[in-house]
Amino acid sequence: MPLVSIITPCYNSSKFLKETIASVMNQTFTDWEWLITDDCSSDDSVEIIKSVNDSRIKLTISTENKGAGHARNISLEKASGRYITFLDADDFWAPEFLTEMISFMQKEQAEIAYSNYARCNAELIPQLEDFKADKEVTFNNLLKTCRLSLLSSMYDSQRTGKEYFPEGSKREDHVMWLNLLKKIPAGKPLPKTMAKYRMHSNSVSRKKQDVVKDQYLVYKDYMKFSTLKSLYYTANWAINGFFKYSKLFN
Repeated sequence: MPLVSIITPCYNSSKFLKETIASVMNQTFTDWEWLITDDCSSDDSVEIIKSVNDSRIKLTISTENKGAGHARNISLEKASGRYITFLDADDFWAPEFLTEMISFMQKEQAEIAYSNYARCNAELIPQLEDFKADKEVTFNNLLKTCRLSLLSSMYDSQRTGKEYFPEGSKREDHVMWLNLLKKIPAGKPLPKTMAKYRMHSNSVSRKKQDVVKDQYLVYKDYMKFSTLKSLYYTANWAINGFFKYSKLFN
């Protein structure tokens, strides 16, 4: 079995997919499997993936579009690696990402680890200061802001078990990390920039005003908090989110 399972949802990602594939193929650590679930793309994403002749790439083609969380869950079901990590079909890893993360997790005996990542435009040109992995992440501090980004994080499924994404929530990654952190004391930071995140102007994560309700439901429906407690954490999340991207508003 491979040591690492990489989980990727793909939907109409042909514009950036070749760069993402190259970033995985260029990894200095090679004991991985890459589970890609195509979420009913209408472009040539599937053809691009199939053109790569590598048995470590395992493609599942969904016949119905059900969103990124569902696509990730399909891949997670089939994942056999001890270490689970995520890469969306338009993001990018430094060649040493897997090597550095696995070495760090083993040295620190970490169940979850996360690194810095660069916040870039569509051409992968940095637009903001790198997002810093500068503190341990706990269940309590992750309630106020989601410091764990899928593309720069990894967890040890042998110690935590697999954690699936809630389907139907636009904040499914935050719920998933919170559920994982209920099981362990803390996730540990690797203060190196190991990934590049494309900030699309039309992405769900950038339209904060449209997802406040969805964030509230993270606390109310998934964490089972009271209304008052849910509003408190939603307000904290909104304030922290503004400062996270404040330069974009200046």
